[in-house]
Amino acid sequence: MTTEPTDAPAPPGPGGERQVRRLVVGEGLAATVDALFLVWLTLFVLDLSEPGLATGFVLVAVALPRAALLLPAGVLVDRLGAARVTAVACWLRVAVLLALVAVVTFGSPSLTTVALLAALLGVADAAYFPAALALIPAVVPTGKLSRVNALVQGAESGGDLVGPAVAAGVIAAVGFDATLGGIAALAALAAVALSTLLRAARRGEGTDPGTADPDGADGEELSSPRALGAGLAYAWNEPLVRAMLAAVALINIAVVGPVLVGGAVLAEQRLGGAGSFGIVLSGFGAGSLAGSLLAGWWPPTRRGWTVVGGVAAIGAGMAGLAATTQVAAATAVVGLIGLGSAFLGVVIVATLQERVPSRLLGRVTSLVVLATVAFDPLSYVVAGVLLPYGTTALFLVCGGAVLACAALVAASPAIRSLR
Repeated sequence: MTTEPTDAPAPPGPGGERQVRRLVVGEGLAATVDALFLVWLTLFVLDLSEPGLATGFVLVAVALPRAALLLPAGVLVDRLGAARVTAVACWLRVAVLLALVAVVTFGSPSLTTVALLAALLGVADAAYFPAALALIPAVVPTGKLSRVNALVQGAESGGDLVGPAVAAGVIAAVGFDATLGGIAALAALAAVALSTLLRAARRGEGTDPGTADPDGADGEELSSPRALGAGLAYAWNEPLVRAMLAAVALINIAVVGPVLVGGAVLAEQRLGGAGSFGIVLSGFGAGSLAGSLLAGWWPPTRRGWTVVGGVAAIGAGMAGLAATTQVAAATAVVGLIGLGSAFLGVVIVATLQERVPSRLLGRVTSLVVLATVAFDPLSYVVAGVLLPYGTTALFLVCGGAVLACAALVAASPAIRSLR
C-alpha cells in the first residue's frame, strides 16, 4: 500500500467554456437553493408549531441521513461517476421540493410529513455534496480549479449572507407556498444545467494513470464495504490528505459552535445586546465571500505555507474574540475568521481535486464534506462545556487549539513541500 502523496494530478476534462459556465451556474444555483430552503424550512416549522423541539426535530431529520450516508455516497460516486450521481441527486431534490410544494399548497401538512420529506432531502444532499466536488475536476482544466471552486463557494457564501433576508422578505410578500415554488424552480434550473454535463464529464472521469488500488485488488470489482475501507485507508495513509482532513475537522469543531453559541453570549454580555449578534455574523458571511474570491483570483504559489497561514489566522481570530468589547471589532475579527476559512476551503478542495486519483475522489470528497458537517454537534458540546468558564476562556481555548493545529500542520513535510 502506497504511503506517498499522489503527485500526478488527474487529467482535466475537456474544459470548454460553455461546460465550465454550466457547472458554475448549476452548482451556484444549488448552493443558493440550500441557503434559501434552510431559512424557509426553519420559518415554516416555526409557523406550523410552537418554537422548541419541533424545529430541532425537523432540522435533525435533514442532518442525520446526510451525515450517515455521506461515506457510502462517496463509494457510489466512484462507482457510477460524479456527473451521473450529481444529476440524479439534483432531480431527487427537485422531486422532493415539488412534493413539499403540493403538500403545503393543497393540504395541511403535519410535522411528521415535513420531517419525512426533509429527510429525503438529506438523502439527496448526502449524494450531491461529494459528487458535486468530484464533478469539478472532470469538467474543469487543472489551471482553473481554484477559480471555479471559488465561484461555487462564493455563491454559497453569498447565499448565506443574503439568504435569510431574501427568504424572509419573499415569504412575507407572497407566502410560504409561492416562496417554496420559487425555490423548487431554482433547483430545477440547477438540475438542468448540471445534467447537461454528463457527456463532457464522462470524457474527463476515470482516466488518471493512478497506481494500484489501495487494498491491493487492482482491477478487481470491490464490494461496497471493501471499497469504503480502501478509500478510508488511502486517506489515512496519504500524509497530505490526512493532514488536510484533520485540519478541516478540528477547525470545524473549534469554530462553529463557539462562534454561534459563544458569539451570542458575547453579544449579550459585551456588545450591547442580542441585536448586535446579527451584525457580527454578517461579518463572517462577508469575510467568507471575500476569502473565496481572493483564493480564486489570486491563488497562492506556496500552497503548503498558505494552508498553515490560513489555519493560524483562524486561530488568531478565535483567540482575538476573547478581548473584543466593541461591535465593530468583533465583526472585523469574525470577518477574518470567515475569510481564512473560505480561503483555506478553496485551497484544500482544489489541491485534493488535483492530486487524488479520480477513482478515489468521490470517497475523499465525502470525507471532506463529513469533516465540515458531521462534527457540528461535537462543536456545540465543546461550546457548552467551556461557556460556564466564560466567553474569554471559551475563545482562548478554541483559538489555542486551532493555533496548535497550525503548528502540527506546519510540521508535516507533505504540507510544507506543497506547491
